[in-house]
Amino acid sequence: MDHTQDYPEDYLADILKSVKTIAMVGASPDATKFSYGVLRVLHETGYDMIPVNPKPEVTEIRGLPVANSLAEIERPVDMVQVFRSADALYGVAQEAIAINAKVLWGQIGVVDHDAAKLAEDAGLKVVMDRCPKIELFRPFWKPRLGQTI
Repeated sequence: MDHTQDYPEDYLADILKSVKTIAMVGASPDATKFSYGVLRVLHETGYDMIPVNPKPEVTEIRGLPVANSLAEIERPVDMVQVFRSADALYGVAQEAIAINAKVLWGQIGVVDHDAAKLAEDAGLKVVMDRCPKIELFRPFWKPRLGQTI
């Protein structure tokens, strides 16, 4: 897939409809951080959220137990959402492949085409430079902008 172009709406919609469990790499316990807000919305929307933060003192975010790494998660993960810098995406892609995730999603600003190719070659769907929170609510605000859905 050409990740420099807009993603087809059905591609994003199919991902967001099919995934149930999302591991958020880079989740923060700080309520002022964007990752916290996205975690909150996705969790309240009904996704099974697993915050991932390597700091041993961070054991819980929004009442959810925190995993220190993807490897320590003991249940299947459908999607790995990445709130890390772009240079971390390749390593996270390797970890997502190792845990048999189905989707690798890089948050806004998180783009690494080598990581995308690695993940896609392993059979994962890949989204980069997008926010699932925004994509979830896109059908509700697009009509207000006079755009077709």
